Amino acid sequence: MSAGRLVVWRHGRTKWNLDAKFQGQTDIPLDEVGVAQAKAAAARLAALRPAAIVSSDLQRAAQTAAELARLTGLEVTYDPDLREIHVGSWAGLTQTEFQARFPDIHARMDAGEDVRRGGDGETAAELAARAEKGLLRAVDVVADGETVVVACHGMAARVGISRLVGFPPAHWSAFGGLSNCAWVVCEPGRRGWRIIEWNAGTLPEPVLSDDR
Repeated sequence: MSAGRLVVWRHGRTKWNLDAKFQGQTDIPLDEVGVAQAKAAAARLAALRPAAIVSSDLQRAAQTAAELARLTGLEVTYDPDLREIHVGSWAGLTQTEFQARFPDIHARMDAGEDVRRGGDGETAAELAARAEKGLLRAVDVVADGETVVVACHGMAARVGISRLVGFPPAHWSAFGGLSNCAWVVCEPGRRGWRIIEWNAGTLPEPVLSDDR
């Protein structure tokens, strides 16, 4: 296992975040607030002197990563395994519309069932497996003691990290959603990966996410 430090950074705000819409893998850009969030967070993350930056290839993550790249001079590499969960036909629905159209599915999800999103989308377990692969590939590009910053998405970060540190799926919901441009710090321990910080840089930002 690499002894590098892993910083997993959620993208800045989008218009669909603000409107409480399911984004999934729909390629929505940052809004003006999201760009400002990315700039502010990048200035703080640059102080960690990252050795590498890896990003989801969706533009909201890529735009976020680009702000850190400008400050550090690093090139961003892209990994589609870091994309957000595929939500199928739910993409573009607001949370209110989703609850009204699919009350049974909403109830099953609230009860803890890992429902396949939008008919032909993904389950949380499938997302966790591919996101973990992306995180492990990212940390493998840095040497022991170095830091890699990974720009990705709220749910991909939450379940991917949960799997990385060995938490069973029943406990994944114990971690709160990440605010836009907040980050998680993970480091290797004696018995595997451990979480050092969760939702760092969040206050006083609210959580605007379709992460369920």
